[in-house]
Amino acid sequence: MKPAISTRDDIEKLILHFYEKVKPDPSIGFIFTDLVHIDWEHHIPVIIDFWETILLDNPVYKKNAMEIHYELNKKIPLNSKHFETWLSLFTLSVDELYEGKTATLAKTRAKSIAGVMQFKLEGLNNNKSLI
Repeated sequence: MKPAISTRDDIEKLILHFYEKVKPDPSIGFIFTDLVHIDWEHHIPVIIDFWETILLDNPVYKKNAMEIHYELNKKIPLNSKHFETWLSLFTLSVDELYEGKTATLAKTRAKSIAGVMQFKLEGLNNNKSLI
């Protein structure tokens, strides 16, 4: 039996595990490592804040996640393959480490987030082609 996600430390473990899958991934890893040159020491706590806010109902995330992705989308148009890969790696990471209500919530929220971001960014990208 796997543990439940119940603390910030659990979320940190999940996020670190997830990014170990993301970094070498050929379809999205380059976005983090080569395109935006993520400062991992800064990025990881911000992402942990994000997930702590939506999974543990502790409002520590104060940024606008869409705004950051709008800026990223200017560098590389994000498409369905990017979101599918992100979601697949995130879901796999959750399943490898955790189970229970909050693990299920993490996967549900990730699917919703990916869907909304994909919809908004692909709509923006499609509108650019009409200009």
